[in-house]
Amino acid sequence: MEIRIARHNGKQARGYMSREEKANRPVITWAFFSRVMSYMKPYWKQLILMFTTIGLSAFLNILPAMLTGRIIDEGLIGQDFQRLIWLVGQSFLVILSANLLGVAESFLSNWLAQHLTYDMRQAMFQHLLRMPHCFYTSNNQGDIMTRMTSDISGVQQVITSTMTSILSNSLTLVIALVAMFQKSVPLALVGLLIIPLFIIPTKKMGKLRWQLTSQAQAKEDRVNGILNETLSVSGQLLVKLFNQEKQEAERYARISRELLDLTMKERMAGRWFRVAMSTFSSVGPLLLYLVGGSLMMHFDASLTVGDITVMVVFLGKMYGPVNSLLNIQIDWIRSMALFSRLFDYFDRDVEIESPEEPICPTREGEASQSNKTTNATNTQADSTSDVGADGGSGKTDLAELAQTALSQLAATISNEAPDKTSPKPPMDRQNHHHLTELVFDQVNFAYDAERPILKDVSFRVEPGETVAIVGPSGAGKSSLINLLPRLYDVAAGSIRLNGIDLRALDLSYLRATVGMVTQDTYLFNGTIRDNLLYAKADATDAELKEACRLANIHDLIASLPQGYDSLVGNRGLKLSGGEKQRLSIARVLLKNPAILIFDEATSSLDSISEALIQAAIEPLIKSRTSVMIAHRLSTILSADKIVVMNQGQLVAQGSHQDLLNSNALYTELYETQFKQEKNEPATEINSAS
Repeated sequence: MEIRIARHNGKQARGYMSREEKANRPVITWAFFSRVMSYMKPYWKQLILMFTTIGLSAFLNILPAMLTGRIIDEGLIGQDFQRLIWLVGQSFLVILSANLLGVAESFLSNWLAQHLTYDMRQAMFQHLLRMPHCFYTSNNQGDIMTRMTSDISGVQQVITSTMTSILSNSLTLVIALVAMFQKSVPLALVGLLIIPLFIIPTKKMGKLRWQLTSQAQAKEDRVNGILNETLSVSGQLLVKLFNQEKQEAERYARISRELLDLTMKERMAGRWFRVAMSTFSSVGPLLLYLVGGSLMMHFDASLTVGDITVMVVFLGKMYGPVNSLLNIQIDWIRSMALFSRLFDYFDRDVEIESPEEPICPTREGEASQSNKTTNATNTQADSTSDVGADGGSGKTDLAELAQTALSQLAATISNEAPDKTSPKPPMDRQNHHHLTELVFDQVNFAYDAERPILKDVSFRVEPGETVAIVGPSGAGKSSLINLLPRLYDVAAGSIRLNGIDLRALDLSYLRATVGMVTQDTYLFNGTIRDNLLYAKADATDAELKEACRLANIHDLIASLPQGYDSLVGNRGLKLSGGEKQRLSIARVLLKNPAILIFDEATSSLDSISEALIQAAIEPLIKSRTSVMIAHRLSTILSADKIVVMNQGQLVAQGSHQDLLNSNALYTELYETQFKQEKNEPATEINSAS
């Protein structure tokens, strides 16, 4: 549900709602309200203290008006100077106390608001970090940022404005009415009758002014749109190429004239609005003086000048609270709309999480046993050519698979550890690399049910093997490798790591095991060192430099004035595409994962840099299971096996030469893409293959 807040010169148009707001106003139930209040529950003591302060402040704000009547009657008319001094002193102390209470109220309301928004912002950020990758690909980034920033900041208004306004204005109104009726019932009734005379005209004129302001704002948006379109580099080029200078100038002048007319109407409406408010607000006191004077002269001798003056002051104090309370419904709906937008995100399922009893291989024996049990539980994976031919474990119940694996792992621990009280040392990750086997068994996947992306994809990646995945654009290559770190989950079938379904593994363990260099390199706005340490926070300088040497980026970094402490700029703006990609490769190498994934990882590099990186990573991929997506022949030829995909299906797998001889699609890709690499003669390629 999207709620747009009506604006008035950049601020909320108080008291009026747009059509969209009216159509999308949230349904405020008791459950919804209780959920809102639950965020304030940890601060109930401060909340009670704030309410108490507001109540005292409202009473003290009314008290000086009551003392004013006594100052007039007892001090001025009674000509009692000592009494006058005493009453003036009391008034000063009351006003000072009210102001100090106002400061305390402001502190408490802001303290509560800041803590509330802090809690909500932390909860939202942690929730968003756990959201699946599809959440970010299917939602507008600007909307996500709006929920995190302005929506949560807008929640402050519930405390600092809406809630305090309801309580303060209600108490002020009640206290003023009680005091007025105590002074004079007839004058109090006259005051009540006067209030609608003030409210109705000002509401009517306020609505007209808001409509004019909205129209002027929309027209101003059009003017800014024209400027943005025609004065941009691309827009100016288009205007010049099509000789549209005159037409654009006329269009700008026409819209600007319309904006001028609307602005004049809005300004004059604003002026008349202030005239109306001033006029109608002065009618009340005049009527009270007239009626009060008549009563005092002809009907009620006990009524004094001070009493009439107090009634006039009370009436003036009622205008603001009444007007605010009439408009508070709009503010309340807007505040609840913000909560509704936030709850919309909070209520979205995380979807991809670790299972309740995750498998987390942390010992060498456990990992070995997991590998040994692969053939026992998945006999259909005995060869790379017939994986998944009979349905395999893609139809195996995940819970059963996890239970079987856990049982066998427990048996391994029991057999290999006679002293059960003495824990085994942690597994050496370098020794673990050769154990990592991947099996894709009848994998199906779709971003939405209407359009399947992967259909029955089955193949095996042997421990330490390098597999290149090739295919035309849209074949499903990137979608396939995104399943490995569980950015998405398979719709049917399974992917197994050392015989264990990925969905049964601890998610943190899985993502620590997989290292990916993506096609779109992302660097945080910080130093080179900061971006490298993101992979391993406790890495030493020697480790940083070694990873960068392997990625052929160390010499460049060393040549910079600040070295590894050089800033990369927003999204790595200060580095070239190739430099960013090499830094990304260094970051993954620093992570030292058991599985390496390269998604077009050298696509932005020149031939020399690519050759150096290929030479550097060759010994690394030999000790790891590696999956590469590439359009370059040099990358493909370095693979132990090539998997060919088309329209979401695996159509062939084998060596380069075998596929050239047997697969028409691979031959076509070779002739149209791979063979055309610069400085790569066909004769040399053929000899290499």
